[in-house]
Amino acid sequence: MIEPGKRNLITDVEGLKIGNAEDAGLISGTTVLIADQTVTAVADVRGGAPGTRDVEALDPVSLVAGVDAIVLSGGSAFGLDAPSGVQSHLRAQGRGFQIAPGAPLVPIGSGAILFDLANGGNKDWGDMPPYRDLGRRAAENASRDFKLGNVGAGMGAACGIYKGGLGSVSSVTHDGFTVGAVAAANAVGSPVIPGTDAFWAYPFEQKGEFGGRVPKAPLPSFDLDLPPDMKGARVGENTTIAIVATDAALTQVELKRLAIMATDGFPRAIRPIHTPFDGDLLFAVATGRKEIAGPRPAAIMRLGMIAGDCIARAIARGVYEAQSLGRNKSYREIFGRG
Repeated sequence: MIEPGKRNLITDVEGLKIGNAEDAGLISGTTVLIADQTVTAVADVRGGAPGTRDVEALDPVSLVAGVDAIVLSGGSAFGLDAPSGVQSHLRAQGRGFQIAPGAPLVPIGSGAILFDLANGGNKDWGDMPPYRDLGRRAAENASRDFKLGNVGAGMGAACGIYKGGLGSVSSVTHDGFTVGAVAAANAVGSPVIPGTDAFWAYPFEQKGEFGGRVPKAPLPSFDLDLPPDMKGARVGENTTIAIVATDAALTQVELKRLAIMATDGFPRAIRPIHTPFDGDLLFAVATGRKEIAGPRPAAIMRLGMIAGDCIARAIARGVYEAQSLGRNKSYREIFGRG
């Protein structure tokens, strides 16, 4: 039996916190995952237009085996400044990797960005983009409890024609493993089944976390061409980025397989996905607090399946929790869900 954790947030995985910072005038923001101690991490890139920082360092053949933080940010390439703000915060706490004896510790914080530059916010920031400051503020706000929707990296997001947002969920297995996810839903594709008010991710929903809407049987007939409720001519204004986490003790190679499986949660929630215009990317982290008993490949298969479901749920929940902003109406406003 699998149930959501106490918070139904990625922070149900012990040892992790999430911080958000956003600017309502800018209509953008940053989300950071901070680990209590260095955690194993990998990345899996599927979109055609990714924007990243220090992702190659997460390759299992690289020197650094873990990270202190993972950063998701709006701002397109400007948002790649956000990890610098997180790094400054962590260094002030004495965190970091000892590269050489006597050298300063270097906090490791990989990051990825989404495109929200054309959403109508005030982007006239002069020669000093605000994302380094947003990153530091997000790190300072890190907590096990955090809001969803128009916060952090979800502040300026759009998903299809709907206002996108930040979503998070968790799952706890009967034998005590926890898997959680956080996602900033900002895709060119649609999260909703055409002709219905049901999310593509509806089969994986837990306890009404994104409205409990189920399509009537049989499903309405719909054109198998591009969905009518995607962004149309506004391709390029997208990218869904996410983090999945588990408390299982996994090697980087094992975690990479889990990440590959977890990425399949994207197409369970959005259609189309991983397009030439999307920079879709998933980070996976393992805190290593719970040992695996029995055959490891079977355990990784199971955790990877759960991780994919968590990603799909987090994406749908991010859209469901978002509020109308600017030219993008929320799912709940469009469908009269309050």
